[in-house]
Amino acid sequence: MTYDLSVATAHLVAADPRFAPLVARHGVPSLAPTKDPFASLSSTIIYQQLAGAAAKTIHGRFLGLYPRKRARAKLVAATPIETLRSAGLSRGKAMSLVDLATHFADGRVSPKQLLTATDDEVARLLLPVRGIGPWSVDMFQMFALCRPDVWPTGDLGVRIGLQHFAKLRRLPEPPRMVRAAASWRPFRSLAAWYMWRVLDDVRSGG
Repeated sequence: MTYDLSVATAHLVAADPRFAPLVARHGVPSLAPTKDPFASLSSTIIYQQLAGAAAKTIHGRFLGLYPRKRARAKLVAATPIETLRSAGLSRGKAMSLVDLATHFADGRVSPKQLLTATDDEVARLLLPVRGIGPWSVDMFQMFALCRPDVWPTGDLGVRIGLQHFAKLRRLPEPPRMVRAAASWRPFRSLAAWYMWRVLDDVRSGG
């Protein structure tokens, strides 16, 4: 279930009035928790370090390998690496998808676990999977599970956004990022979304 974005927005603005113009300019995101954690994680792996258009094309080809474009864990686990590579995936990503699928297929990770686990438990379940690191876990928790208080200190866009938002001379390191966001708890996921919007504004000259 998603958290109340109106409550989260009001909290951020009250805690830090610098959010007010961002809220006015960008509104709030649309959030919908996933019903298919495996599909969400597969997409996360495919989209890593790729431009949006290229990733979308490869993701579509990946889905096209399976009946009705439904890439189920057991099917992906049994797919040869070279077949996955024919969709445009690198060998590393193909191996990561098979490893992820194997974790789901053999029960080491289950959708029910992920949907009900705490943030720390989600990380414990997913970090052993090839190709999934802290950044991927953070993105999954923020956008697939709609967790309200994820603060992705390893995301470059959030770091740059915070640098401009807080008018810092240098790109902030994780400890400073944690201190800067202390008053934004328990809605740091939304704060991170606004840091990306700050970066968008900087890039567009806004």
